[in-house]
Amino acid sequence: MIDEQTGEKRRGSFWRELPILVGVAILVAVLVRAFVLQTFYIPSPSMEHTLNIWDRVLVNKLVYDFREPRRGEIVVFKAPSDWQSGTEGEDFIKRIIGVGGDHVVCCDPQQHLMINGHSLTEPYIYKDVDGNQDPAADEPFDITVPQGRLWVMGDHRSASGDSLEHWEQTENIEEATIKSDSIVGRAFTVFWPVKRATWLSVPKSFDDVPDAPRTK
Repeated sequence: MIDEQTGEKRRGSFWRELPILVGVAILVAVLVRAFVLQTFYIPSPSMEHTLNIWDRVLVNKLVYDFREPRRGEIVVFKAPSDWQSGTEGEDFIKRIIGVGGDHVVCCDPQQHLMINGHSLTEPYIYKDVDGNQDPAADEPFDITVPQGRLWVMGDHRSASGDSLEHWEQTENIEEATIKSDSIVGRAFTVFWPVKRATWLSVPKSFDDVPDAPRTK
């Protein structure tokens, strides 16, 4: 048998506790978004077809509190002021090609980028409907990434406002690279639309890139 009085007390207790439970849930969601995970949508074609316009990605905001950014990772970052199109605090998403100390050159005889003397195969670079692939870069360049900074490029090289574009405009390596601490987080999965859901892992071609020689 059910104790009607006890049942009423339990129901009353639940309704009193409900606002607390809702408040805790909202607080947890806010803290997760602020410090752990955040969703972003892709507004431009600069990362096609790794990321297409209106794709939504999930970004790990905590990972770089424990280690440095690595080549090949796709990152969201606060764009330098001279990269922005007018929206203050604008977020960009690109792939890390070179980290501090890396010597990045375009190009080897096969028209591949070279990092620290190693030719980099980039299967993710944009291809059109006829299978024609963007070049690794539209102009030759030879740079060394300053310590604490990153050389970043879009996978759709011909449609990306990235380190290469700003190097070509200024030939100033500080203006062509981004600060490591400007990174919001690492994009690690596409979750929407569902048919494009995938992990954004680092291509294996980056595994063989040697570290830059240490300077004395």
